[in-house]
Amino acid sequence: MSFVEQFKHLNWHDISMSIYAKTAQDVEVALSKPKRNLEDFKALISPAAEPYLEQMAQLSYSATRNRFGNTMSLYIPLYLSNLCANACTYCGFSMENRIKRRTLNKQEVEDEVKAIKQMKFDSVLLVTGEHETKVGMNYFREMVPLIKQQFNYLAMEVQPLNQQDYAELKTLGLDAVMVYQETYNPSTYARHHLRGNKMDFDYRLDTPDRLARAGIDKIGIGALIGLDEWRTDCFYVAAHLEYLERTYWQTRYSISFPRLRPCEGESSNNLLQPKSVMTDKQLVQLICAYRLLNPEVELSLSTRESPMFRDNVLPLGITSMSAASKTQPGGYASDEVELEQFEISDERSAASVESMIRAKGFDPVWRDWHSAYSG
Repeated sequence: MSFVEQFKHLNWHDISMSIYAKTAQDVEVALSKPKRNLEDFKALISPAAEPYLEQMAQLSYSATRNRFGNTMSLYIPLYLSNLCANACTYCGFSMENRIKRRTLNKQEVEDEVKAIKQMKFDSVLLVTGEHETKVGMNYFREMVPLIKQQFNYLAMEVQPLNQQDYAELKTLGLDAVMVYQETYNPSTYARHHLRGNKMDFDYRLDTPDRLARAGIDKIGIGALIGLDEWRTDCFYVAAHLEYLERTYWQTRYSISFPRLRPCEGESSNNLLQPKSVMTDKQLVQLICAYRLLNPEVELSLSTRESPMFRDNVLPLGITSMSAASKTQPGGYASDEVELEQFEISDERSAASVESMIRAKGFDPVWRDWHSAYSG
């Protein structure tokens, strides 16, 4: 049994219609509850909830402070390779893009780690393109222990693996895995994943189940906002989270909400246009809705978003942020700007982000918050 089985009983069209049918009364009922369910979440992400954003923000702020205090966890992505065997319409690493390919060797990884440690980070997210032969388990067996020696908390965002591989990586120091479904609409998914193993919708959807069964400490899920109607996709993320927490209650979970960004390989005349545009105000609404549905889940905001937006939304539900991100292999030890997976918006240094967090009355935590505050 996995979420794949439950997913078959969910109907995209019916869920979308249900969300858009929610009324102001439904929103008020949801806001009045001490504990909310998925039907309440539909109301909170619906157009009917937009006039209630201030109330949602206040409740989200209180719920976040009650659970997480005034801490803000900081992490940094470390891109190990841009080799990829998939063709995806939205990603700069897509195999069809004619860019210089690079996979970091041991010395280059050590140089990147040194540069990252100088910025104070103690939590790192390893990222690669999805190429299971050249950047697969043999590569991870070499690099994960090497990197883990220098960091308290190590997460990965790589191709989906089998349960046995995840269990092995855990013994080598892996703490968390981020795996995003991109979109939960199978027909839309097929239009954006044209070649490679990533075409297998069900295998990717089953990945969080395999992770949890392997005993991974934290699992990150989410949708790439813009590939399809954002409210419906984000409802599926909430339903997926609800299933995971009910089934694997000992595991921690995080949600990210990346919006489509320009990427390498796209010309100004050939940019992938979002099917569904989410405004800044609607992203705030979504963040608050996730927090009001689930006071325990960690909510992460990347440097895809602008400095002003990140500064303003920080207190409303976010628990972790990336900073000083480079999205190309070797980006920290070198000043070269090329081979990026996507363009970032917040280009501030780690020290600048730290200063901003302190100015807002929060305490920056350079490692995963759970490891920092548990015995």
